[in-house]
Amino acid sequence: MRRRAAGAAALLLCAPAWTKTKGTARAAKVNDALGRLYGRRGDIVQAAQAIAQEHALETQWVEAVLAQARFVAQVAQLIMPGATPAAKNWHAYLARFVEPRRIEAGVHWWRDHDEWLARAEQRFGVPSEIVVGIVGVETFYGRITGNFRVLDALSTLSFDFPSGRSDRSPFFRSELGHFLKLARREGWDPLAIKGSYAGAMGLPQFMPSSVLNYAIDFDDDGRVDLAASSADVVGSVARFLSEHGWRRGMPTHYAVEPPAKTIERALLLVPDIVPSFSAAQMIERGAKLSDAGMLHDGPLALIELHNAELPPSYVAGTQNFYALTRYNASSYYALSVVELGRAVAAAR
Repeated sequence: MRRRAAGAAALLLCAPAWTKTKGTARAAKVNDALGRLYGRRGDIVQAAQAIAQEHALETQWVEAVLAQARFVAQVAQLIMPGATPAAKNWHAYLARFVEPRRIEAGVHWWRDHDEWLARAEQRFGVPSEIVVGIVGVETFYGRITGNFRVLDALSTLSFDFPSGRSDRSPFFRSELGHFLKLARREGWDPLAIKGSYAGAMGLPQFMPSSVLNYAIDFDDDGRVDLAASSADVVGSVARFLSEHGWRRGMPTHYAVEPPAKTIERALLLVPDIVPSFSAAQMIERGAKLSDAGMLHDGPLALIELHNAELPPSYVAGTQNFYALTRYNASSYYALSVVELGRAVAAAR
């Protein structure tokens, strides 16, 4: 694709006047397919200078890299919620991940990397099934890792974040800086790295800042590789959870029946996914915890998961459930990770 774009540009430079209209049309088609080149736009140059200063990078190099970034319309579209957001449906959400093909793939992946999973569990206290669940939900064990250039995705969301939803461009601009720092440190070609439309990379779909802060060289080969080294993937996921409060031996959640009274249920739901109530406090407000839940030493959160036309499902989330939501701030995501991991463990 890049060779065709270069050829189109050359035609425009050397073609006689009567061919320029045709050449311009061809170049426009090529440019549309690749995405609009950012070039030396004023705000891009200013951002390059700020990124270079923050991360101790060469300004000229950062400017040159960002000049080659492209606006990708599909990225801007994918970051937006649907025109008519679908009602949350826990049962439907779970069915996307806990299904035969993904479970089978998880069994094979666990078997192939059992040694590293065991080592990570011993070192960080994160059960193998949790790591297996995360990698399965994130990328189907490496089958779906994203095909967008990370530079383009992060640049699009940094400099042309679409209107119509809360502006997250500062977050993505920060990640863009971290990506360039990472590329420079690792000797990557920043134009070659692929990932999701949001700029997440590798089997665990780490954002650049997470790669810098939590990824580890678990196989001691001298580099961190979240695309090809399963050892590094396993160790990095376990370390991420450990650094975000995972507690060895603690369940992620307990069975619970919510209070029958609407006002008491609403009070317990106010903190959302943040564990805020002791077992005794939940019981005082009318919740019915399982026997194990009543003995839990630590705060709990009443987690509500909607089921479209059916009544909601509820669990009492622990600190470890909350740690899972630091990976993705969604109770649906966290519980699907747990359930996929359990299903794979059972299938083994």
